[in-house]
Amino acid sequence: MVCTLEKKITFVIGGCRSGKSSFALDQANKAAKKDKYFIATSQPLDQEMERRVEKHQKERGKDWQTIEEPVLIHEIVNEYSGKADVILIDCLTLWLSNLLYHSYDADAILEILDQFERALLRCQCPVFLVSNEVGLGIIPENKLAREFRDLAGMIHQRVARISDRVVMTVAGIDVEIKPGQTLR
Repeated sequence: MVCTLEKKITFVIGGCRSGKSSFALDQANKAAKKDKYFIATSQPLDQEMERRVEKHQKERGKDWQTIEEPVLIHEIVNEYSGKADVILIDCLTLWLSNLLYHSYDADAILEILDQFERALLRCQCPVFLVSNEVGLGIIPENKLAREFRDLAGMIHQRVARISDRVVMTVAGIDVEIKPGQTLR
């Protein structure tokens, strides 16, 4: 039986190795049994990252279709909105890193974020978004790291505002910070 979400945007945020990706995957698997699309923002540039990607692909299983898109994720959401039963995007902080790596400035990033928000709001299927909380630590010592942290905070605020449900994972425990419909 496929679970139907009345509220369709779920934002899952947490620290590294907090369980956020596993939680989002579990919830997305409960939302749909077929036509599941995973939008991967990572760019495996070394062997260690390649191993991580392979591990995550095995965890997802063969019933997920993976689309690798490091920058223009809004275009993928627009393209697959009517085809997918669920979309899972992992992760928004890697997406931001890619935007900065490709020399997008803050204004261009916020413009792409506008396009991403519109795509999410138009999306016809449940969407699960995963991101790393990076604003709980000390103030970074260099300009680029501060810019990254500040932009991540803006992205997180805007995504959380349009999300129907926001969950923070801490030590493998999911804590709803903006309750929505729970999948059972």
